[in-house]
Amino acid sequence: MSDAEHRKQTPDGAAELLVRCLENEGVEVVFGVPGEENIRFTNALARSEKIRYVLTRHEQAASFMAEMHGRLTGSAGVMSATLGPGAINLMLGVADAMTNSTPVVAITAQVGKERNYKESHQFVDLVSMFAPVTKWSAEVPATQAIPEMVRRAFKTAESERPGAVYLAVPEDIDEATDGSDLRPLRRNVVQPEAPSPKQIKRAVELLRQARRPVILAGHGAARGGAEESLAAFATALDVSTATTFHGKGVLPDDHPCATGTFGFMRRDYTNFGFEEADVVIAVGYELQEFDPSRINPDGDKKIVHIHRVPAEVDDSYSVDVGIIGDISASLDALATELDGLRWTIDDEDTTATRTLLAKELEQGAADERYPLAPQRVIADTRAALGRDDIVLVDTGALKMWMARLYPTYAPNTCLISNGLSTMGFSLPGALAVQLARPQTKVLAAVGDGSFLMHSQEIETAVRENIPLTVLIWEDNGYGLIKWKMDLEVGEHSNTDFGNPDIVQYARSFGAKGYAIESAGDLLPTLREALADPGVSIINCPVDYAENMNLIERLGHLDSAL
Repeated sequence: MSDAEHRKQTPDGAAELLVRCLENEGVEVVFGVPGEENIRFTNALARSEKIRYVLTRHEQAASFMAEMHGRLTGSAGVMSATLGPGAINLMLGVADAMTNSTPVVAITAQVGKERNYKESHQFVDLVSMFAPVTKWSAEVPATQAIPEMVRRAFKTAESERPGAVYLAVPEDIDEATDGSDLRPLRRNVVQPEAPSPKQIKRAVELLRQARRPVILAGHGAARGGAEESLAAFATALDVSTATTFHGKGVLPDDHPCATGTFGFMRRDYTNFGFEEADVVIAVGYELQEFDPSRINPDGDKKIVHIHRVPAEVDDSYSVDVGIIGDISASLDALATELDGLRWTIDDEDTTATRTLLAKELEQGAADERYPLAPQRVIADTRAALGRDDIVLVDTGALKMWMARLYPTYAPNTCLISNGLSTMGFSLPGALAVQLARPQTKVLAAVGDGSFLMHSQEIETAVRENIPLTVLIWEDNGYGLIKWKMDLEVGEHSNTDFGNPDIVQYARSFGAKGYAIESAGDLLPTLREALADPGVSIINCPVDYAENMNLIERLGHLDSAL
């Protein structure tokens, strides 16, 4: 019996209606683990000709996959799980997506109305649990509500500022056979507004009086596709431009105005431009990306906030002019009104900052030590990937190194969790990124502390035939915590652990395993693995003695460069 014939013989109930609503939203993949209470929804997904269901080995991994799919596509990633523990396992990825301004829709089962009012097996109030980490959390009360609630879920998740939405589908709704006369609602997208001419005029007046402005480009600029307008604005006015971790690549790091990434835990090269600045032009910046007190510690800088949403309130981020609307249109309007104005005073600092970053990476590329210096790992990673290829950088010491030093040339090609800064997202997330960008090389860069948190998804990649390359930065410990403890208290404790034989571990899943045994091994191994259509796990020992060496070098920098 064909799928179409099977579908015709299947009652067109609530589960089928829910899937038709997802199809209507353009959903192409759902990540999850099924349960007893949503078996009809799972079967309806299996019969869909438009949606691929990716069975994961842990619901938390499914949540990271949905998040990364949403971040790459701009459309809500979808995750599915059963009630109780399955739903709760999704919560970390849901919270990560919410704090990273990424659109996702989480759909889980829930107990039916015959037992949701009393103590009952596997029942917890999931709607209340998800409420603090979502834009909207609700339970579907009846089949008739599905079209409206699904449409609202996607509209809410995808509208600026994007985030997470949770829907609970009670078991009795999953079993309901009504719904054949219901249809999905027409999809509509909230479009950005044009910037206010009055606010443009106010910003122009402020900027004409500026002595030393700088640009800080954040996640909103990357989401909004503002890279061309940002580059044109920075070039025309010759303004030094830094990005947040989430904004990496929105201005290419080889652009003459680029000064690197702002967000390292200590004073870094990029800080100098901000210390001397009198005006910060914040383009798509969101407070959750990085504490504004590090940008404006004395609260004495003028702030021009350019975004599709108003700024959050913070003592160090008191906005003087807020331009709310399409970011590209706002930058274009400002550039037009400021035509002829240039702040060439910043050229010397910009050049010096770029030179210091380039020198550090160049020296790292020639470093032959083993275990490898972090700078060598970054240089080889950059050499192995094209300008538009994608690396997912997990949380840990490697995040600090990659965020500040990895040259990035396009938005969303260096993916970092910096809202919740969650460990373990990069390996499962790489599977979703590869599905969203099948022609792109994708690398998951992960510390050994994060690797085993979701290494079971190697089996998912092998089973689903999804190319996956994982580079493990191995130091047999929680490197970032060691680093912080050594900085703050002068010693570290309870941060060391052992690892399995990674090569044999990878092979046990049917994947390829590689052990880096010299500095010269890494680049050819990366190239081989990235060219392989299968699954490859590379274990690379890293010398994190460079952590404290970096802090010492930065501490001796002249504030005037």
